[in-house]
Amino acid sequence: MLVLTRRVNEKVVLPSLGVTVQVLSARNGVVRLGVAAPAEVKVLREELLPRPPPAVGVTSPTRR
Repeated sequence: MLVLTRRVNEKVVLPSLGVTVQVLSARNGVVRLGVAAPAEVKVLREELLPRPPPAVGVTSPTRR
C-alpha cells in the first residue's frame, strides 16, 4: 500500500487510468475527496462493493 500525505487542493494522479483524486476539505477527522475519472472507470465506496460469499468450512474466530 502506498501511503501519501496531501493537503487541501492537492491531487494524486493515476495517469494510466486517467484518474485524479483531489483533497477537497479536511476537518474534524473527516476528509472530502473529489474523484475525476473517465466514464468507463467505476468508482465506488468500499462499503458498496459486493461481499464475497463466506468460504465453506471456515469458521469465524471466537471472542475470548
